[in-house]
Amino acid sequence: MKAQAQTRTARRITHDNPQDGAAAIIKTAVVKSDDAKAERGQVVQSLCRALNILTILGEADSPLSLTEIADAADLSPSTTHRLLTTLQYERYVRFDQSARGWVVGVQAYMTGTNFLKTRNLVDVARPRMRRLMEESSEVVNLAVEENGEAIYLARVGGPRVAQAAVPQADRTLLHCSAVGKALLAGMPETKVQAIVTQRGMHQFTRTTLSSLPALHRDLSLIRNRGYALDQEERVSGLRCIAAPIFDENARVMGALSVSGSSRRMEEARVIALGEMVKRAAAAVTLEIGGRPPG
Repeated sequence: MKAQAQTRTARRITHDNPQDGAAAIIKTAVVKSDDAKAERGQVVQSLCRALNILTILGEADSPLSLTEIADAADLSPSTTHRLLTTLQYERYVRFDQSARGWVVGVQAYMTGTNFLKTRNLVDVARPRMRRLMEESSEVVNLAVEENGEAIYLARVGGPRVAQAAVPQADRTLLHCSAVGKALLAGMPETKVQAIVTQRGMHQFTRTTLSSLPALHRDLSLIRNRGYALDQEERVSGLRCIAAPIFDENARVMGALSVSGSSRRMEEARVIALGEMVKRAAAAVTLEIGGRPPG
């Protein structure tokens, strides 16, 4: 029976404590026969080689010849041809007669499309969020944009993290939050303008950005350094640092952030945390099948 995965926008934030949960024990059968081990190793090697060929074709800008694929895969032409014909039989690759070269086939596209239908941002991001929480000792948040607001999908914080300083809201405006500005920085200017027109730029604290030119200047800085800052712009005494997550079309689809007391987030530490958040968001982008713009 095939499981039908359902993806939907969460309306309620999910809190996650890394101390909770049960450990999974995976038992691996031991293959005692030397012949069986050799046969299993040969099958795995062939599979890895075939998948590598698919990756090479997927990254190519034009059809590749047999020699080009063999050189890129570091295989002999005969081995490469045998793997290509097997992949062709299963429609994962095809030979383009007009270009006289090999390209990705329709079955590879269909498989990739199914991944896009069943992927779940929260499930993919959660392990990275836990690791970022352990690395930073701060609360980690995951948010997406919906109707001009940042909607929090998940939050990770351990018992040592001072969570009391972090408002337990499900949503926030974009112009005054790190996740919101990370999302805005990945949007076209026309959409940024539309959101500001719709939602306004309410000034929550003395540091809140309250004009469109100031927001555009901040968004330019965010694109250059790769992460956004909330300098007590939503809540006095609270700082946040966020970085965007991109989809397969290099469009922003979410943002990861760390939040904590401004007393703990001095300027020198903000830079270090910014790099941590960038790495975590980039890893989620890669694991969800996305790519950064540019």
